[in-house]
Amino acid sequence: MGALDSYTTVATEAEVEIKIERSVFLGWVREVGTEEEARSAVSERQRLHREATHNCFAYRLGLPPQEIVYYSDAGEPSGTAGRPILGAILSSGLTNVVVVVTRYFGGKKLGKRGLIEAYSEAARRALEKAGRVVKTITKQAELVCTYSGLDRILKFLHSCGGRVVAADYAEEVRITVEVPAGTWEEFCADIGPWVKAMHVL
Repeated sequence: MGALDSYTTVATEAEVEIKIERSVFLGWVREVGTEEEARSAVSERQRLHREATHNCFAYRLGLPPQEIVYYSDAGEPSGTAGRPILGAILSSGLTNVVVVVTRYFGGKKLGKRGLIEAYSEAARRALEKAGRVVKTITKQAELVCTYSGLDRILKFLHSCGGRVVAADYAEEVRITVEVPAGTWEEFCADIGPWVKAMHVL
């Protein structure tokens, strides 16, 4: 399976707490599938920790060349929070992930270098705690075929590592299939003669 057929993300949501010079840093991570999900997760954390001094964050979605990355210092000095959090995500090799690091100020300033290290460490520990899982990138389509063509289509589907998600057996067969992105073109070429209609979802 090639790099574009799969991606590695966090296995579970996780949170860690570290204390540096009386400031408390809460590193939190969750898997997300879209920018909307990532921003919603950030808003959720901001509401949960509305008394915090800062809720800094970063997220990464997709893979190059279509990857999306974004970060915010959320009021901390420029370059001391969001970028170190993103750096932790990038160095972990994970994607489809959002990390929020919440800071409760303890009364002692950490300086620029101290902030960078604190935000980076909180993010890194949260990512480590969340674990890793490899997920396959897939595509789905709804196919319409005859009963005689169904066996051929299922044979190609299974040889490409795909599966049937839903099926409706009426006068004609209507099935929804899921196929790994890496074998999608091969699958479409193979089933061409046997499909009456195809709608990519």
